[in-house]
Amino acid sequence: MKHILELGTSQPFVPFDRFAQFEESKGKPLSSLLDEFTRLRMENLRILNNTPLDEDALEKKGIHPALGEVTLRHLLSCWTVHDLGHIAQISRVMAKQYTGEVGPWIAYLGILRQ
Repeated sequence: MKHILELGTSQPFVPFDRFAQFEESKGKPLSSLLDEFTRLRMENLRILNNTPLDEDALEKKGIHPALGEVTLRHLLSCWTVHDLGHIAQISRVMAKQYTGEVGPWIAYLGILRQ
């Protein structure tokens, strides 16, 4: 968000490894990872809440190294859908714990048949 608002299309986003967190989190206790997630999420939400976003700001563009031109609206929408994907993953994992408990109703519970 900051990159788009400050630099626009003058330079592309810095490429990053989408899977680096797997290596970086090895050996760290879950409590430490959750604390770090909470801290980073709170900071990101603080920045988001303190950034004035009107239609003009949402239409500002940046250059993604793989996707090309994107808008701030695209980026923020992606963040939302990314989080919703994690909520869906959590729901599926929680539901699967009941696979053996629902008996014949499994035929009506698509989440257990995926």
